[in-house]
Amino acid sequence: MALMKSISGIRGTIGGKPGDNLTPVDIVKFTAAYGTILGKGKKVIVGRDGRMSGEMVRSLVVNTLTGLGLHVVDLGLSTTPTVEMAVKFEGADGGIILTASHNPKQWNALKLLNEKGEFISAELGEQMLAIADKEAFDFAGVDELGTYSFDDTLLQTHIDAILVHPLVNKQLIAEKKFKVVVDAINSSGAEAVPALLEALGVTDITVLNADMHGNFAHNPEPLAENLVELCNAVINQKADLGIAVDPDVDRLCFVSNDGSLFGEEYTLVAVADYILTHKKGNTVSNLSSTRALRDVTEKHGAAYFASAVGEVNVVKMMKEVNAVIGGEGNGGIIDPQLHYGRDALIGIALFLTHLAQSGKTTAELRKTYPDYFMSKQKIDLPKGTDVKAILEQVKIKYAAQPVNTVDGVKIEFDKSWVHLRSSNTEPIIRVYSEASTIEKADALATEVMNTIKSLM
Repeated sequence: MALMKSISGIRGTIGGKPGDNLTPVDIVKFTAAYGTILGKGKKVIVGRDGRMSGEMVRSLVVNTLTGLGLHVVDLGLSTTPTVEMAVKFEGADGGIILTASHNPKQWNALKLLNEKGEFISAELGEQMLAIADKEAFDFAGVDELGTYSFDDTLLQTHIDAILVHPLVNKQLIAEKKFKVVVDAINSSGAEAVPALLEALGVTDITVLNADMHGNFAHNPEPLAENLVELCNAVINQKADLGIAVDPDVDRLCFVSNDGSLFGEEYTLVAVADYILTHKKGNTVSNLSSTRALRDVTEKHGAAYFASAVGEVNVVKMMKEVNAVIGGEGNGGIIDPQLHYGRDALIGIALFLTHLAQSGKTTAELRKTYPDYFMSKQKIDLPKGTDVKAILEQVKIKYAAQPVNTVDGVKIEFDKSWVHLRSSNTEPIIRVYSEASTIEKADALATEVMNTIKSLM
């Protein structure tokens, strides 16, 4: 498995040969490149999720940074949004989150932050990769070595910031006496999510997969096929809702009281509906996210904008259009009133406030939103395929329809759409489509895929 280098960081599977996988050599090299960009004497926040390789990776990262003369504040087991906020809390110059997010246990990654606690830009990422490639590092002498400190209090600081958010109503949530089941997937969410719920006055909490050993009980991506245990537990315990997070707690998915999935695409839809009820403004999601956000936004008389795929692109557009809420359809909530990063914890607090104010059950709340169904397909490409030329021909063929070329080609068909993107890591074209039924979404994807195959 080759290393993957993108705006989401450096990731790969643990073990194997340097350059092919995320080995100790690669971890040191890319950490050193990032530390070199920051410079000696700068402060860096480091935190990790609960995966099995986390402690090994943490040790290499921390010691590389101190060897470069940087000062490290180690949060230990933490969440991605907590590390992001800690950069600002601590006045740090950057941060590194050690997590492969929703990837299986054999994966790990370095997610790199700037001084705002946001992912570094593509330009800075290219600079870091060039330094790593040349191994242009200058380690500190013995009198200039950096310092190390451990601070496990910043999760509470993060929660405290959520409690004073103007649209989080702790009293109302507590009065509802919600019964909640959490799938913590053997990682940091086992600590962070119950701590938040208790701070919000929720006392009836059951945590599934609570041991933070990183040997995940199931595939950690919060999709329907991976959440059967949670759905069953919600029914059996007659809970008001279920909560699923990924290992680093930046993605969020709910299960309704009847055991049905609320739908990770609808996490952002519901939270945006609540935000827009109280705070008027624009919304943003990426091009591969559900149209339901646009429908809800326009219902509130606001404007919806679509960005290229990738959190850094969503954040960039949110700033450009002064959005009041944004995120990604994979359950990523970005609330600029707190910080510009996907954050399952603020998502939980806002959703519970919305649910409490609505007076509805979770299943009833879900029925208030338009139903769309998404199909996710791919086309394998022969070696040497000119993807750019193919997508250009697709754009011409569908010129009568609204076409967006910000990120690949997205074609709108009334209330349905299809989005074509070439992969950065595989010789494929990803084909995402959405329509009012799964059959229509599949048919739309098949139509466009057949068009592409004919062009090949």
